[in-house]
Amino acid sequence: MSYTVLGTGIVGRTLAAKLASLGHDVVIGTRDPAATLARTEPDGMGNPPFKHWHAEHGQVRLAPFAQAAAEGATIVNATAGGQSIEVLRAAGARNLSGKVLIDVANPLDFSAGMPPRLDPVDTDSLGERIQRTFPDALVVKTLNTMNCLVMVDPARVPGEHTVFVSGDDTGAKKEVTALLGSFGWPESSVIDLGDISSARGAEMVLPLWLRLYGTLGHGDFNFHVQGARPRA
Repeated sequence: MSYTVLGTGIVGRTLAAKLASLGHDVVIGTRDPAATLARTEPDGMGNPPFKHWHAEHGQVRLAPFAQAAAEGATIVNATAGGQSIEVLRAAGARNLSGKVLIDVANPLDFSAGMPPRLDPVDTDSLGERIQRTFPDALVVKTLNTMNCLVMVDPARVPGEHTVFVSGDDTGAKKEVTALLGSFGWPESSVIDLGDISSARGAEMVLPLWLRLYGTLGHGDFNFHVQGARPRA
């Protein structure tokens, strides 16, 4: 399979590295590859500049948004939520049409300081906005309720825990569920919340996640829904 990961931050890097390790062809999309590779300072989270990561993951290609999106059979949105629509527009609606678009982003608004608030929230979600803006894409919201290291290695958290999927297309959700399985998520841990409007609930988990992160001092935790199988 070929995957395009949009976003060069720690989430995009982590997902791209995992996909490449599984033998997939992976390209990361960025606005300006030369500028991305020229950065020498750590990012806002203290992570090393992208070029250091890229030097260790040479099999992952770097390309402008539109070129990257055209190349991938499946798209992963790992951008900052407040920039996701803009980035996806730069990627090009034609390049997203008919493709599964895995949205792992959260619409965090830092304009009023910490902790960030969600925008949109409650009556809308980033997942829905992406689906409305790109109606020919098959948007599936997942993995946004956990640290990126847990996304690709659920065994970091002992015991059973849960990952959610939301989306309008059943086939797309099955494809994403299979990908989650290759990451190490057992099928019993995956809960299909329903159509893309259910992304509202998944995104609203983030304020609680952020408070837990502040209390625990690390991101190696997740949520487990006990008795999660639907009743016959």
